Amino acid sequence: MLTFDTPLEELPHIKRPAWLRFKRLGLETVRDLLFHFPNRYEDYATIVPIGEVEEGNKVTIKGTVTSIRAERTWKKKMLLTEAHIQDATGTIRALWFNQRFVSQTLKEGVQVRLSGKVTQDRDGLVLSGPDFERSEREATHTGRLVPVYPETAGLSSKFIRWQMAFVFQKLEVFPDPVPEDILDELHLPNLRTALTYLHFPKNEKQMLLAEKRFAFDEMLLLQLKVLQVRALSETGKAFSLPLDATETKRFITSLPFQLTGAQEKSVQEILHDLSDNKPMNRLLNGDVGSGKTVVAALGANSAIEAGYQVALLAPTEILAHQHFETFSRLFAKKKTTVALLTASFQELGSQKVSRATLLKAIQSGIPQIVIGTHALLQDDVRFEKLALIVVDEQQRFGVAQRAKLQELSYESADGSTSTAPHFLTMTATPIPRTLALTLFGNLDLSILDELPKHKKPITTKIAVSTTDREKIYQFIREEISRGRQAFIVFPLVEESKAMEEVKAATAEHVRLSEKAFPTLRLGLLHGRMKGKEKEKVMREFKEGKYHILVSTAVVEVGIDIPNATIMLIEEAERFGLSQLHQFRGRVGRGAEQSYCFLFPGKNSSAENKRLQAMEKMASGFELAEVDLKLRGPGTFLGDRQSGLPDIAMENLTNMRLIAIAREKAEGLLKKDPKLSRVPLLKKALSRFEERIHLE
Repeated sequence: MLTFDTPLEELPHIKRPAWLRFKRLGLETVRDLLFHFPNRYEDYATIVPIGEVEEGNKVTIKGTVTSIRAERTWKKKMLLTEAHIQDATGTIRALWFNQRFVSQTLKEGVQVRLSGKVTQDRDGLVLSGPDFERSEREATHTGRLVPVYPETAGLSSKFIRWQMAFVFQKLEVFPDPVPEDILDELHLPNLRTALTYLHFPKNEKQMLLAEKRFAFDEMLLLQLKVLQVRALSETGKAFSLPLDATETKRFITSLPFQLTGAQEKSVQEILHDLSDNKPMNRLLNGDVGSGKTVVAALGANSAIEAGYQVALLAPTEILAHQHFETFSRLFAKKKTTVALLTASFQELGSQKVSRATLLKAIQSGIPQIVIGTHALLQDDVRFEKLALIVVDEQQRFGVAQRAKLQELSYESADGSTSTAPHFLTMTATPIPRTLALTLFGNLDLSILDELPKHKKPITTKIAVSTTDREKIYQFIREEISRGRQAFIVFPLVEESKAMEEVKAATAEHVRLSEKAFPTLRLGLLHGRMKGKEKEKVMREFKEGKYHILVSTAVVEVGIDIPNATIMLIEEAERFGLSQLHQFRGRVGRGAEQSYCFLFPGKNSSAENKRLQAMEKMASGFELAEVDLKLRGPGTFLGDRQSGLPDIAMENLTNMRLIAIAREKAEGLLKKDPKLSRVPLLKKALSRFEERIHLE
């Protein structure tokens, strides 16, 4: 008997080659196949009389095969099959290339439906390569809204539709995870009906109702997970770090600049959380250059004053080293010991030490602040008394690394497993508030949407012509003659062509070195370099060895080069607004006026809404809202990164749907915190957790 858990390899028509192709798409069971949703539909629902078909239209016709023949073409030796189809209004030809089975299936006198595009050749109108099936058969590939699925080489939508039709014929039980009373209240179809409407819709209304049901499912699971994570964190205990207003004021006064209103508000929110014995779980969402590090430092100061340790985790060695220098500078007057632990560097204060020495020092509580990369998550790292963990750009860490973070405090030498650390996550990607509340509802939110007063706005211009390019190149030469530096960034290619990226980066480096800037020193940075190589290039750029750094998108990570005043971005339209804003934020770190030049690709119109928004807007949050409208939530999450299917991604900003899903999730957990009364929903949530992560 067929069930949701039946492996696809057990279906009678799926031989090993097809099974391997399904596996390539991540489809291994009947459940996987059923939840492999169409990415679009061809509207072949209306049957058009043959006498009324027009060139260029996609149509469905119904008629009788009056003749059919297959022969090899003389020139290209291809098998050409030609059929004539007739109805009461006329006759039309249909052509297929290299499809032997057509002449074996279609015979004279057979009644058929055909769906495809009408073209014209010297002999008149023709259907080229149409899908077809006998008229008496249930419509699968023709005569309806025909689903088109994500495919892979050797696995067509037609073959997927065949398997889908077989499964619907044989599958008797469709276990529905959503309680029936909720579906009835919201007027949503049950699972069997929803899947039928999605894969075999009779009209657009059915298809939209199915999409609504599955969007609700994803939102319900997301909100259940968010609420469970929040409940778990609220049951834990943390070290209560008393708020010392005098010490906080003294630390703020010692800073060489004035805090913005947004920074002051965020500091108060963090210090209030730290004073509680419930673990803080807060996201500090800050615009580029808004001063997140200083806010985190004030939280760290509160922990240190109370006699505890702080760990700061960064995604790269470059960023970890940068934080180490910043914290060492901010805490110099307090004589606070700051340590650095990465795969390549072990530093204790101003001393370079061995890894073993540093680990002993951390376990003894000597460094009050420990900054590192994933090296901090190794099993042999022990803290004496860890009260606060700050994570920079947490989405750049893998799922296993994020899980390890939760265990850090339990590895303390004090042996306390009853306390959890306070958690502060920072991100420099401005996320619209609506999206942040949806996805990060398990986190409290602090927003830095205000730039420090001493920061000068970065002048941004779109370059259109060759003349513009030469003028900008000349401007770069003049800026460098004044002692400044510049970035030149161009897009990554697809992951499958990673080696081409190296060639492209190298070729661009050579072109610029030889033709545009022959008298200047140019560095090269790309994603295929090893970590130590990248670190070396960035260090040398920071030290002034290079005037210009030619780079792919790897430069996006929070690199701080105060002397760099120019960011030039090639084929800028290929990046999202948020990413362009991140690039722009790599300059303007010092006191000098900085510039960002956007070069559209050859085939791109300068009338590009996104690029024009970059010229007009300095706020990352404003740009994020524009990006959300133009490109959807995937811009901020990365579709692969989030694990959410397209239907859910498209509904992440549907606040009414989210509010309903949250209300239902709260109701379910209030009655049944462990979801033991709804086992199918509990199982669905477990599967959901495997493919998605919350920051």
